[in-house]
Amino acid sequence: MAVDAPSQRLLVMPDDGGAAVVELIDQAHHQLLLKQFKLQSEAVEQALKRARERGVQVRVMLNPHTSGGDRWNDEAHALLQGWGIAVLWTSDSFPVTHEKSMVIDRSAVLIATFNLAEKYCSETRDYGVVSHDPAVVDQVIAGFEADWHRQFFVPRLDVGLVWSSAHSRGQMAKVIDRATKTLWIQHPKFVDAVILERVVAARDRGVKVRVLCGGKHGLSDWDVYDTFSSLRVLERCGVKIRRQKRPKLHAKLILVDGQAAMTGSMNIDRSAFDVRRELGIEVDAPQVVQRLIDTFELDWREAKKYSAPDPLDPTYHEAGELPPDPHFVHN
Repeated sequence: MAVDAPSQRLLVMPDDGGAAVVELIDQAHHQLLLKQFKLQSEAVEQALKRARERGVQVRVMLNPHTSGGDRWNDEAHALLQGWGIAVLWTSDSFPVTHEKSMVIDRSAVLIATFNLAEKYCSETRDYGVVSHDPAVVDQVIAGFEADWHRQFFVPRLDVGLVWSSAHSRGQMAKVIDRATKTLWIQHPKFVDAVILERVVAARDRGVKVRVLCGGKHGLSDWDVYDTFSSLRVLERCGVKIRRQKRPKLHAKLILVDGQAAMTGSMNIDRSAFDVRRELGIEVDAPQVVQRLIDTFELDWREAKKYSAPDPLDPTYHEAGELPPDPHFVHN
């Protein structure tokens, strides 16, 4: 069940930029809860400092290291701690916390695909849903408190939130299964056979399927095999595939029949479903869905038809790709 339509609005990156996130932080009067995979934005850090100085209770959880071992948040952790902001590393119950959420005054929550780093507010296509639905806000708070206190968390599945590692694969599958006319997917990784089969089944029942991918850019060497193979299977099944290069594709979006969508932190990836802390949201607010449609259509027009190369033949893996960027990796 998606949350009530009037309670949602959409942020689109890079269109709205980091200023939209700073504006949300600046609206806080009492409490701010932030859980983030990567914090490397001076503007956001300064906004958190201002919130602390005006008496807002600020608590921040940062992911300690990526799946590859990179420690991107050490500097931000030390900086916030030095300002007297309560900051913890995310729960070690998960090898990675990829969730990107923020709760403002227990009345609004941001659930995003973007990291709070300059690149993700200026160069990448990303989305963030701001919800004022009390059930949604309360559950994100409950998830935050559980991870903060290192407690087990069992989320409700009837408020439109999609949690990992709790049934997120099944919830995504149900969203795809509801498609009767169109299924538009904007995702960088395709590393899960269950979701691949669901997309193929949609095409088999006559759904018109479009996939926007990012090619190889940002994929780890081990994710290339599954993603390229999955894209080749989808193309053989009649799915239309294009590669998006500008803005760089970091978004995670599924649009169904032009009426509903799912977006959030989780990639189409086994580890995102099964072992990491992730958070997504289902949306059906007409103004949110329409902006998602408009943005997808813009990106689709700008993208080029793509046939993934043989994953076992690296000779062609770099053809037409953007230059490698060590700071742009799909975890």
